[in-house]
Amino acid sequence: MPGGRRLGAAELQLVILRLLADGPRHGYELIRALEERSGGFYSPSPGVIYPALTFLAEIGHADAVPEGNRKSYTITESGRDHLAAHREEADTILQTLERIGSRMDQVREAFAGLHDTDPAADPALAAAMHRARHELKRALGTRRGCSAEEARRLIGILERATAEILRTAPKDGAA
Repeated sequence: MPGGRRLGAAELQLVILRLLADGPRHGYELIRALEERSGGFYSPSPGVIYPALTFLAEIGHADAVPEGNRKSYTITESGRDHLAAHREEADTILQTLERIGSRMDQVREAFAGLHDTDPAADPALAAAMHRARHELKRALGTRRGCSAEEARRLIGILERATAEILRTAPKDGAA
């Protein structure tokens, strides 16, 4: 995504239309939907969403229906036509946001392991555990697209390592 965690105006408008195609939404609901789909990676501010919604309404791609102190937005026929012409791009943007969010979850999970061993008690051990996990992931990554024979070999290694870890694990959870 150019610009880091931001979408360009045209990209954001397409994504909004794509979300509105699923049903009417308030601006806040659109913000939450984008946060959820991106795993928290992309969280547009109200100062970005509402001008985009206003623009979509002005050009006839969305309708705004007042509901108390909020507005509910729906996609219009013109908006559906525009989305249909650019559906692949809209879907690609959402898939990219989802993929980045998924990767961020993996990073969070990897870093969560950094503190499995109390770093205050033994920072070198905590760092070694983190390094070992990272190296395993890197090593497996070098084998992407490997043959079926190599995949079976790797599965055997991982199954033996898992069995060894479980066999020697302390019963009371203590190290």
